[in-house]
Amino acid sequence: MRTDTIASLVGAQIVGEGTYDVEWILTDSRSLCFPETTMFFALHTERGDGHRYVRDLYERGVRVFVVSSLRKDLHGAIQLLVQDTLCALQRLAERHRESFSIPVIGITGSNGKTVVKEWLYQMLSPDMTVTRSPRSYNSQIGVPLSVWALNEKSEVAIFEAGISMPGEMSSLQRMIQPTIGVFTGLGPAHQENFQTMEQKRAEKMLLFMDCPIVFEADEAVEDALERDKELCARVCRHLGMSENVIQERLSRLEPVAMRLEVKQGRHSCTLINDTYNSDLSSLDIALDFMNRRPDRKGRSRVLILSDILQSGTPSSELYAHVARLVESRGVEVFVGIGEELMSQSQCFAKVQARCSFYPDTDTFMHSPDFASLRDSMVLVKGARAFHFDDITEALEQKVHETILEVNLGAVVDNLNYYRSFLNPTTRIICMVKADAYGAGAVEVAKTLQSQPQVGYLAVAVADEGALLRSQGITKNIIVMNPEMSSFNTLFEYNLETEVYSFRLLDALIHAAERAGITGMPIHIKLDTGMHRLGFDPMKDMPALIERLKSQTALVPRSVFSHFVGSDSDGFDEFSAEQYRRFLHGADILQKGFSHHILRHMCNSAGIEHFPERQMDMVRLGLGLYGINARNNELLSNVSTLKTTILQIHDVPQDETVGYSRRGKLSRDSRIASIPIGYADGLDRLFGNGNAYCLVHGKKAPYVGNICMDVCMIDITDIPEAQEGDQVLLFGNELSPSALADIAGTIPYEILTSVSSRVKRVYYHE
Repeated sequence: MRTDTIASLVGAQIVGEGTYDVEWILTDSRSLCFPETTMFFALHTERGDGHRYVRDLYERGVRVFVVSSLRKDLHGAIQLLVQDTLCALQRLAERHRESFSIPVIGITGSNGKTVVKEWLYQMLSPDMTVTRSPRSYNSQIGVPLSVWALNEKSEVAIFEAGISMPGEMSSLQRMIQPTIGVFTGLGPAHQENFQTMEQKRAEKMLLFMDCPIVFEADEAVEDALERDKELCARVCRHLGMSENVIQERLSRLEPVAMRLEVKQGRHSCTLINDTYNSDLSSLDIALDFMNRRPDRKGRSRVLILSDILQSGTPSSELYAHVARLVESRGVEVFVGIGEELMSQSQCFAKVQARCSFYPDTDTFMHSPDFASLRDSMVLVKGARAFHFDDITEALEQKVHETILEVNLGAVVDNLNYYRSFLNPTTRIICMVKADAYGAGAVEVAKTLQSQPQVGYLAVAVADEGALLRSQGITKNIIVMNPEMSSFNTLFEYNLETEVYSFRLLDALIHAAERAGITGMPIHIKLDTGMHRLGFDPMKDMPALIERLKSQTALVPRSVFSHFVGSDSDGFDEFSAEQYRRFLHGADILQKGFSHHILRHMCNSAGIEHFPERQMDMVRLGLGLYGINARNNELLSNVSTLKTTILQIHDVPQDETVGYSRRGKLSRDSRIASIPIGYADGLDRLFGNGNAYCLVHGKKAPYVGNICMDVCMIDITDIPEAQEGDQVLLFGNELSPSALADIAGTIPYEILTSVSSRVKRVYYHE
């Protein structure tokens, strides 16, 4: 659709010259795929304002924006100015829908909307082109995005409509304009927003205003799945499908993946993941599915259930019903998670299943009941607020997956190790730059924030600090390598910055004064021998004091320097000279101000080697992540890089392995391929037998060149190794320091080289 047509349809004022073709509508900047034909709606939501992302999308190639406030820095773009961007989005969908005269099925109800939609798609799609709501796009934003997908090939459409409060359905009705209505039934979901069930029903039925025919679920049929199948059959009959075809396709219906996912679990378990929603009807569907699923004899059926939220039913009545479902559906082990379930545990007193209750997910996952799950079929059913994805992540069999496991408890252990060298009043600056040395800055920072002796977090650049702020980190943050272009980010996110030169100082003062900033804490860096960055403590201090005292925008909070060689006894004499130079400069600076200026110089090695030089603060970096900076020995291991064996080949002695035939064999060999390569951070120097990983605790040398995404290892001497087995790249049994020695580098590089595409999994021992 052309932009001038869109402007006419939504009543927008066109700002900008020319016109563009629009194929894609975007409301979430993270989902951009085709910028040249995308139109971005800058929506105001409870979580934020889409106008904040307009400039970024412009730089990424988007040239059409629907906005309620204009920008002046979008040269060559078109802005469609409207009063309300959401109303404009919905009106566009409404006008787009009116251009199609095809059967449109509108589905609403308290439960089963997505199941009916997906089953109708399965039944209708062999014969016609079906356009349907993706996933559960049934909201005020999701419906217009669904309707926009209608195109000249669409022969029938199926759209969900979901509401949670009065007054929401009218706008959905205008966009969907169904010609066939499907009402899946009324349940307790969102009842807290309605005075009566009748009021909620009336609101939902507004979808079918002007709809020629409406099919309603038969409440007399107790089995929810059978009700949904019958609804699908009635719609298909109405569309002219023969009875034989209907019955044949009903028999081949597959479970809807987004509701019920069956996966191989660990310890011979089968995992049924249904954490999509939590209510009585969907619980019944899931239990019925588990009960009827063919399985080996003797395996227990386990239900892990969270509190059922927003049911509108008194707790005693609600969980008595749950207990009846547990009993009737053949559950043998029941785990209830949540305060409400714990308080209503008496409802399960007569249930034959073995029952246990926990206040939260984390407590359960650290319990013997969780550890004892073996040879069972496990249904995981819970509201999103309980983070049951942590349970499914732990239970799911990891196949063909490379992960970096991060032990947050070990981070705290290492912090406490270095605290043992410090006075009670000495504060610690924890380095979380470079994504916390590859471990993941957000989760590590969340762990450190609750530690009382951590005075500051330190990042390299302002964007790293902004990310932490956006994720709820409130601890003071120092930016160690500020860029001239980052000043506004410093101001916006309340970040403190290092200052190392007069040029940087003058620019920062100028920017802060223009922004109306006063009293911003800064950290003065002195060059005592590293000769990297910093003021000269022997020459620059008078001029520095004069410049600082001539303005009010900035206030020196700390003064610091770096030991060049605190990791080696051989540099002790030079370290002493550095310390003398630092004290000289710091003393002069302090005399220029009445407030106390904090001092710090010790890094991880210095904390241990020079405890008498700890002063007000110390900076903890590599040691926090489990590597002793003095001797490279492993402390409490934080990061474990592991993967799995993809495939095993028996390769004869006269063959080679890998690119350029570099992997020359000296014997008949068993060669395993593993899904990790140099794009994941595995150094190419490790190839051709220069390094090894561990399989079943035994050394498996790398064979041939390391490829981008895959590499090969020799498991000839590990006969028990099988496809799917775990492979340890580094961790407790194989320290990053050992790999660093092989590569001729330092452990920092090994840790920080693990690429962002490697999944991080966080846990506490």
